[in-house]
Amino acid sequence: LCMHIASAQTDVDAIMMNKKVLCVGGVYTQSNWKEYWEGGFKRNNLNLGTVSTKSVSAMGSYGITNKLNFLFNLPYVQTKSSAGTLKGMKGFQDLSLMLKWMPFLKHVGKKGIISAYAVGGISFPTSNYAADFLPLSIGMRSRVGSLRIMADYQLGHFFATASGVYMYRGNIEIDRNSYFTTEMHYTNIVEMPDVLGYNARAGYRSDTWVAEGIVENSTTLGGFDIRKNDMPFPSNKMNATQVGVNIKYTIHALPGLEVLGGGKYTLQGRNVGQTTTVYG
Repeated sequence: LCMHIASAQTDVDAIMMNKKVLCVGGVYTQSNWKEYWEGGFKRNNLNLGTVSTKSVSAMGSYGITNKLNFLFNLPYVQTKSSAGTLKGMKGFQDLSLMLKWMPFLKHVGKKGIISAYAVGGISFPTSNYAADFLPLSIGMRSRVGSLRIMADYQLGHFFATASGVYMYRGNIEIDRNSYFTTEMHYTNIVEMPDVLGYNARAGYRSDTWVAEGIVENSTTLGGFDIRKNDMPFPSNKMNATQVGVNIKYTIHALPGLEVLGGGKYTLQGRNVGQTTTVYG
């Protein structure tokens, strides 16, 4: 439900901004799904039809030093369904702030480079949207702290990058004073399970082009399945494995300008939609 954008200079790639260099841009994303997993059972729902999410994100990174970057991301999100009576939502979602550090870089042979990274971040809601309205809510309203460890190997223009991230999610408040998960809770506080994620990418990287294939997995460490014919709930177990591609082109005739695009597809999941996503 809450996906990373696979663009340049993010927390999941091995690209660093030089000292005192600022990179900012806008990314438009559209995601759609018609079938989803209710627990391990794949189904559709005629009361929802196709659920679509559109977002425009203001993103950027700044080189504090050559080895330490500051990154931010703020998306404006709109959701809707093609059938039924549920009305979609729209608004600013969560602001993400991150520090990306490269403590290790070593040249291997004539063309090889090995580097390691640590990325720490926080995110928090910037508007009073409702989290308890899935699948049409624009987010979870949880304050999140994350730590990602990443390694990259580049040989000439070809590279491979692997990383893992742990996301600690704070509890949220919902607009009702009782709810049922696998047992009854007489409170408006929902305990949110943490999330563990993995990301692997490989491809071609030069001063002009970046072209890569991506495989990533997100696993909720706890939670429970959607009950039969029920709505999703913020503390559900939400697992997904996705594959995708990402391409970036630097326009050298217009110094400083880059264009990017790509897409992802959900191969397998649990309590999530089988989403097709495109962005640019």
